[in-house]
Amino acid sequence: MERRSFLSTSAIAGAGLLLTSTSLGAAHPKVPNYLKGNKKLYRENPRKAAIEWFGQARYGMFLHYGLYSIVGRHEWLQQRETIPVAEYAKLKEQFTADKFNADFITDLALEAGMKYINITTRHHDGFCLWDTKYSDFKSTNSPAKRDLVAELSEQCNKKGLALFLYYSHGRDWKHPHAPNNDAWKGFARPNYKPNDPAYKYGKEHDLNIYLDFVTNQVTELLDNYSPIAGIWLDGIATPKSGDHKLFKCQELYDTIHAKQPQVLVSYKQGLLGTEDFLAPERSYTSGGTLAKPLEVCDHLQRKGWGYVSAEDGHHKSKEEVFEMLKKAAKYPANLLLNTGPLPSGEIHPEDVKTLRAAGKEINKKGWKAILES
Repeated sequence: MERRSFLSTSAIAGAGLLLTSTSLGAAHPKVPNYLKGNKKLYRENPRKAAIEWFGQARYGMFLHYGLYSIVGRHEWLQQRETIPVAEYAKLKEQFTADKFNADFITDLALEAGMKYINITTRHHDGFCLWDTKYSDFKSTNSPAKRDLVAELSEQCNKKGLALFLYYSHGRDWKHPHAPNNDAWKGFARPNYKPNDPAYKYGKEHDLNIYLDFVTNQVTELLDNYSPIAGIWLDGIATPKSGDHKLFKCQELYDTIHAKQPQVLVSYKQGLLGTEDFLAPERSYTSGGTLAKPLEVCDHLQRKGWGYVSAEDGHHKSKEEVFEMLKKAAKYPANLLLNTGPLPSGEIHPEDVKTLRAAGKEINKKGWKAILES
């Protein structure tokens, strides 16, 4: 199916809950830089304009960066090795991000031919890369003393790149009232034996306290950084392992859309069916015609999204990037290609070389030639 035909039918029709052009035109006159090509539609309907843009974007950069990067043994380090909450939290004192360079990262994305960037604002371990007022487990309260989301937002807006914000939802290994392993089986928490004292159990546990925390943080991200292109939720196995209605996801989606009307919402392969686009890992089986825009994510390491030191010297090549792009285009879908920065925040040299080489060829030959080769 042609991308433009696809967008004009099922994808836009499935967006739902769009606000009126009159209210949006008055309240949001400034068009985000990444939507300048959709200016007329944006003034009529920001979310529809964003969906149309997303369907043509093709290619984005994913950044998995956090405390797990320091150790270099996978972003699921805490869960896999059942590291106690208090012990894992000590990694915060080693987080310097001294070579995290938003200017370089955004330039690299543009060189690669990418249209957007997605960063892990808060992964499953609960460590936040922005100056949140709802937790002291954050980059501004570490030796880095930096708001990395703010820095990336500034550079993306300046250069016309769209910024998506990854947020771990449901799967949370830090918050005392996050879903527990008694009621939720989707890797909700590490399997501590005995129970970790950082968590609430039994009658003391209240999921709603956690859900309020999530809403407050996501709202804060949208209040602090504008414009945001999308909120990318992860952790779907947890709500799907029980009664997902308890998570009040539609209320969260509505809050997001009310805050910034152009913002798109995804929750992996879809939890409620009201998400704006689907975002599965590596591949997707639709069973028929796609009902929504699609993005597949993959990584430049052989294994793992966060930095894995054992992968050094084995990252994927330019040719493999082209194969991932061609595979995505056949759905049709965007490719969200992940790089796991080094402990310092520096983009892995192997990935820099590959992304630049791929971008140079895309720029020289054009997308059509790359995708049909």
